[in-house]
Amino acid sequence: MSKEDAQIFKVIFVNQGQVFEIYAKAIYQSDLWGFLEVEEFVFGERTQMVIDPSEEKLKTQFEGVIRSYIPMHAIVRIDEVERLGVARISEATGSNIMSFPLPVPPKA
Repeated sequence: MSKEDAQIFKVIFVNQGQVFEIYAKAIYQSDLWGFLEVEEFVFGERTQMVIDPSEEKLKTQFEGVIRSYIPMHAIVRIDEVERLGVARISEATGSNIMSFPLPVPPKA
């Protein structure tokens, strides 16, 4: 198996007041301006005895999704990781996460 076959990316982004941490095998800039495309979502195996409700919620939410378009300004961080971690959702309130500043339109 080559290095590229084993690539896994951890993508952290903000969505409706929550911080999503997901894992995927393919991410790239979209032809749709201002969006990042995320494909081939990866979730933990169901063989574990302990099930994380946050990960199960993400599995359900992304079930049947082939490709997701995430706005660039919602992205907090992207990491290429060696091992698959636990996908999770957490509340963004009280955290140090700040939205990417948007340009202010000039006054007419």
